[in-house]
Amino acid sequence: MSLAPSSHDAVPAAPGADLAQRQETQQEMQQEAASLRRRRLALFLPTVATALALAAAALAGTGVPDGPLEAAVLALFCLAMAWQSYIAWTYLYGAVAAGLGTRVMSRVERQAAAIAPQASGRSRTAAVVAIHAEDAAAVFAAVRVMARSLARTGGDGRDLDLFVLSDTRDPEIAAAEEREFAGIQVWREGAGPGLPAIRYRRRQENSGRKAGNIGEFCATYGHQYDFMIVLDADSLMTGAAMRRLVRLMEDNPRTGLIQTVSYAAGRDTLFARIQQFAVRLYAPLSIRALETWQGPDGGYWGHNAILRIAAFAENAELPVLPGRAPLGGEILCHDTVEGAFLRRAGWELRLLPEEPGTWEEMPTNLTDLLGRERRWCQGNLQHLGIIRLPGLTAGSRWHLGAGILSYLASPVWVAFLGLGTWQAIRSGDLGLIAYGLTGEGPAAAILAALSLTVLALPKLLSLGHVLLSPERRAAFGGTRNLLVSAALEQALWVLLWPVMTLFNAGAVATTFAGRVVRWDSQVRDDRRVPWSEACRLQADSLVAGIVLAAALAYAADPWLALWMAPLVLALVASPALSVLTSRADLGQAARRRGLFLTIDDTAQAPELRDLAMARAAPPSPARAQSVRGEAPVWLATATDDAKASPPR
Repeated sequence: MSLAPSSHDAVPAAPGADLAQRQETQQEMQQEAASLRRRRLALFLPTVATALALAAAALAGTGVPDGPLEAAVLALFCLAMAWQSYIAWTYLYGAVAAGLGTRVMSRVERQAAAIAPQASGRSRTAAVVAIHAEDAAAVFAAVRVMARSLARTGGDGRDLDLFVLSDTRDPEIAAAEEREFAGIQVWREGAGPGLPAIRYRRRQENSGRKAGNIGEFCATYGHQYDFMIVLDADSLMTGAAMRRLVRLMEDNPRTGLIQTVSYAAGRDTLFARIQQFAVRLYAPLSIRALETWQGPDGGYWGHNAILRIAAFAENAELPVLPGRAPLGGEILCHDTVEGAFLRRAGWELRLLPEEPGTWEEMPTNLTDLLGRERRWCQGNLQHLGIIRLPGLTAGSRWHLGAGILSYLASPVWVAFLGLGTWQAIRSGDLGLIAYGLTGEGPAAAILAALSLTVLALPKLLSLGHVLLSPERRAAFGGTRNLLVSAALEQALWVLLWPVMTLFNAGAVATTFAGRVVRWDSQVRDDRRVPWSEACRLQADSLVAGIVLAAALAYAADPWLALWMAPLVLALVASPALSVLTSRADLGQAARRRGLFLTIDDTAQAPELRDLAMARAAPPSPARAQSVRGEAPVWLATATDDAKASPPR
């Protein structure tokens, strides 16, 4: 990571700012640049020192490599642990930034805490939900919840409009979208004052995928709005959060984007509930670290963020990468690139680490998660063609680089474990795959202590951060429920990690080999995975587990077999793990027993409750007609002019 934040002489100033204001702005920027340098050094130097210490201890414990196999294992160990050192120091950095119980807020956070979530009348905003072949009823149910939430914040609703931007090509799904839109228009007319306008538009040509969808909206409607809140089909945001974001953009004219942290919620399979719990438990410290070192060099995650439309439209146009897909052609993971281009133009990108009232959903089973990982892998590896572009800031390059490294770490781990196991079979010594635990002497003790600390620190710090606060403990259902849930989550992670690492390593290899991944619409509902699908899609894990078991049997080394048993079990049992954890009844049973609870269970927001009730309610006559492919009787009241009319 580059240490020095880039300085921008052409940072946009507030309209009408005089010379004194510009000088004050420049002075603030210089002070922040100096502060960022110190913060980044505080993360960079300990990371490098720990990685070098691990490498020195590994070399001292194993000696000079005797051959290419030993040299490869040593090099792979050092690479893998260097990445883990960065992760460990990120969490320690986040714990310090969070005050180990009390937090130090950034300027934007302090402003957000003081702002009343009410319309100021100074701007107009569009909240846009970009969809492609989604469940129309679910999408418009969330839109209805957000419209009601906006009405609860007061005002006449004229400052913020809700748009559903469709890229759907399937005529039946498109027809369902139109029926749901007509229904929500009828609902809005009779639901009382203060509701925002709700608009729907379907593109005739869906070039550029989601980025093209948003770009077309900016070109068509952008001149009528100051800001745009970008939402995905599975996003949910409270009216208070939306209006607070708008006020922050109004009060910070140099800011081009504010990104919120959207937590996963709303799904009931055992897999989803465990993941929702894990993200709530482990993400806050890493997010706090990210906000602290990045400053105005923030990133864009593609949804649950507010953007300044004029700045985005003028500066975030995506290039077409040279060469053929998968590494060339249209950029798939567009959000990080758009954020980097916006920052390159001098606009600040800020992160709100603890803004409440913003959620998303996640894959509800392991096979769907792996499918998403394959798409994200290809998209992030494309950034190899972006990271070298001139003018990008140090922070933007690191956002791009971190995404690339997070996937390249998987083949490093697979190669290390594979070659390390073969080395152990040949030598009869566990060596580096035991991280120094089985060695003798001070070098082995240092290696073991450093390795275990680096591997365990992120989760221990996150757990300690929650335990230090009675409010945070209560959000997870109390101390006992938290500790039991964390132990069970860790046991599942031991089984999940080998499967995901092997899968991502394969995704990296096939991407470089030229395999192009299809970007279809995601399955978002609770879905139980059948055995046939799990065995077919995770055949590589089964084969790897069987091969590893055969190699261990050939070695006839009981200590090696015992050490590698969790890895073999995880690979061989991966289809069963997919099937069992995809069951919603097990997830609901865990909730009844107080397991894997989060604040979205113990202090559920009205918006989440409303959305859950809408999903649980029996289909309305209109939706029943939609399912049968019939037009509801009130469709005739929604004319084409109403659907296509521009905002007020």
